[in-house]
Amino acid sequence: MDAVLILRWLHVIGACVLLGTGAGIAFFMFMAWRTARSELIAHVAGTVVIADYLFTATAVVAQPLTGAMLARGVGWPLSQGWIVAALALYVVTGAFWLPVVWIQKRIRDLAREAAAQGAPPPPEARRLFRIWVACGFPAFAAVLAIIWLMLARPNL
Repeated sequence: MDAVLILRWLHVIGACVLLGTGAGIAFFMFMAWRTARSELIAHVAGTVVIADYLFTATAVVAQPLTGAMLARGVGWPLSQGWIVAALALYVVTGAFWLPVVWIQKRIRDLAREAAAQGAPPPPEARRLFRIWVACGFPAFAAVLAIIWLMLARPNL
């Protein structure tokens, strides 16, 4: 089988994992928060942390590797405008994702403490959730833009 085809496939799978895991994590966190039940928020946040480590982190590492190898295999210089734009957006995504990982862990821990006391999520957890949401929108938009750049490869 053609190495470029395999790299393209791996790169697309990585993009799907980033987009799908991000969307799934957001959906389940929103649904858990709607209940206002600390034990449910703690459980879902714990699962989200695991999913981020298993899926998102793996794709975050794989994407630039498969992308660089794919560009080289196809003959695209990394200085090509759409690739530079995609890499810049990738950095933007990471700048929003890294704090989100810490926030998810903190929300999980705060919700566990509240659940153990039979209490609702504390104000700090609610504040962190709002920050988590605020970070999620630009990160998700950047991933969508990167996928568009990968598909359209505009002449920038």
